[in-house]
Amino acid sequence: MDMFRIAALCSAFSLALLSVQVSADEASHAAKAERFLELVGANRLTVPVYAQVQQMFAERFAQTQAPESKRALLESYQSKADAVLDREIGWHKLKPDLVALYSEAFSEKELAELNEFYASELGKKVLARLPQLNARSAQLTQARLEGAVPEVNKLLADMTAELDTQKKP
Repeated sequence: MDMFRIAALCSAFSLALLSVQVSADEASHAAKAERFLELVGANRLTVPVYAQVQQMFAERFAQTQAPESKRALLESYQSKADAVLDREIGWHKLKPDLVALYSEAFSEKELAELNEFYASELGKKVLARLPQLNARSAQLTQARLEGAVPEVNKLLADMTAELDTQKKP
């Protein structure tokens, strides 16, 4: 075997080893992203969507003044709607995309640190209280915003009036 072939074989072998290492690193990174998603309950992200669709069917059922004897029909359609949602936004569909998304957004080291935090008692407390804190924060913001709405609407009307006058020759 000549030196060129030996060098080529060594290079190919090195590339193969590097590729195995990259795959192992990617798998480890993805596993950490998957663990993060598990810790934060990402598999429950779509629960409100399912509930909203169920409510939509229940409201339509009520609007049609269907007799209670037709409740089985409602439940049948709700079940069909759940199947459509499962097919399109079920966890098995979202999980690979979310793992990729979080793997891109955070390094493997950062995901390990996030996982450590969210597995801790404080992290669990944050996760438990975050929905309520977000809702209350939105309420506070909305209450403050109400004071600004009339003034913002007036500014919008003033701008519209000024633009209208500039259109006229």
